[in-house]
Parts: sequence; structure tokens; C-alpha cells
Amino acid sequence: MLEFTENLGICDLPATETLTLTLEQRSKARQRVELDSGKDAGLFLERGHTLSEGDILRATDGTLAAVRCRPEAVVTASACDWQTLSRACYHLGNRHAALQIGELHVRFQPDHVLEELAERLGLQLNRETLPFVPEHGAYGNHMHG
Repeated sequence: MLEFTENLGICDLPATETLTLTLEQRSKARQRVELDSGKDAGLFLERGHTLSEGDILRATDGTLAAVRCRPEAVVTASACDWQTLSRACYHLGNRHAALQIGELHVRFQPDHVLEELAERLGLQLNRETLPFVPEHGAYGNHMHG
């Protein structure tokens, strides 16, 4: 089993493997995973950091793997204007929810409480399956847990 112990970040080194993970998996430093090639591997990375799309991981044998974001169930809440979106982001953020903010939309993982709040604030909801890449927050590359 390959053991990945270093996150080199986004760099120009050529990866020979890819690893496609959900947000939850990208936030765990210690876990068993399966590379996209089907090989078993383990992550033994520094705790407290969420892996990002394009990060290059180095295994103890020198193998390099590029991280990819796996599509997963998300809710995209679209606003008609920036003021509505700003209010929604404020209120959803006060719920300590992971949010991905885009052009007149905010994306979050399915949660009936957040969905009801977003609708009350005037957003239109659409359930989708997409890579989920939320903001890291004001304190760096850490996830609330």
C-alpha cells in the first residue's frame, strides 16, 4: 500500500496517479483511500488542512498523486441580486456552514434547515451533483468540525 506523507501543494511536478475525494475525505489527514487507478493507499498528512484541487501528494516511495474534487450532492442557492446574496451568505455563515460562493449563488451541502433559511431569504434552490469547494474561512485552510 502506498503511504502519502507530504502535501506539496499546487506545483509543476508531474503526478503519475490521481486521487478523487469528497470534501469530507479532503479534510481528513489520516485515512485509507483508493487511487483512481484502483491501488490502495493511505494518507498520513499534517492534520488541520483541507486538500485542494490540484494539490500534489508525495508517497514514501516517491510516487506523486494529484488531488481531484469528487462531485457530490450539493444545493446551489441562486440570488437575483448581490444584496440578496450578501444577506444570505451572512445568515448561512452564522450557522457555521461550509459555503462555496460564486457569481450570484452560494453552494452548500444538503441540509433542510439551511435550505429553508435560503428560501426564506429569497434564493432559488437547485439540487446538483458537483465538486464542493467551500471557502476556507478567515483563519486559513481549516475546516469546522
